[in-house]
Amino acid sequence: MWRIGQLASMVGVSERTLRHYDKIGLLAPASVDRATGYRWYGVTELSRLERIRGLQRLGLPLRQIADLLDAPETQLRQALTEIVTTIRRDIAALTATAAHAEDHLATPMPILPQQATVGPRRLRVRHLRLNHPSELSALCPSPPSTLLTWLRGRPTGGFAAAIATGGAGEPLSLPPRTVVRAIVPPEIGVVRAGQNLFDWLHRHHLTVTGPTIEEHLVDADGAQTIVLEMATV
Repeated sequence: MWRIGQLASMVGVSERTLRHYDKIGLLAPASVDRATGYRWYGVTELSRLERIRGLQRLGLPLRQIADLLDAPETQLRQALTEIVTTIRRDIAALTATAAHAEDHLATPMPILPQQATVGPRRLRVRHLRLNHPSELSALCPSPPSTLLTWLRGRPTGGFAAAIATGGAGEPLSLPPRTVVRAIVPPEIGVVRAGQNLFDWLHRHHLTVTGPTIEEHLVDADGAQTIVLEMATV
């Protein structure tokens, strides 16, 4: 039999860890001396402790290890399958994050595009035909207001546009969709922001699948901003 300090040294854990395992019911000592309070551990406890540490190295949290220590092998394999799936999903997310950061380092932009999923939307609009995005500014009503443009990239000629009327106008329904959204910094303007966003989509191999929505927003304090939103695949 070994005292708690001896077992801790043998396995390479702290006494505090062993006391915690005892407290949560994961690894109780073989016996406790009533007179001294010393915890004593034997071969059974040593084997159980090594199994706990082995399952920890496989990525299982303590709360799950408690359920799996004495479970059938099939249950353990299922838990490990779920762990591997989660790890791979986390790796994919981190890889995408690193790629976005590297892209921003390689091609600095004043906007920080974000991908999101949005629900359906119904508008009433007045359709227009324009030659350049800058023409929209003269047509834009006071915020809050919504403008739409049908462009697949930087404009090279005339293109379709629309202004949301809020009342009379032709109905326009937008389905649920995946979008790339960016807040337009006031100092760069919406035309340059749109060009930067098209360039970003091209670098990330995304295709515009619907109208670009240009939201002119104002809060209760009168502060204004513009949000660009492009549906993509």
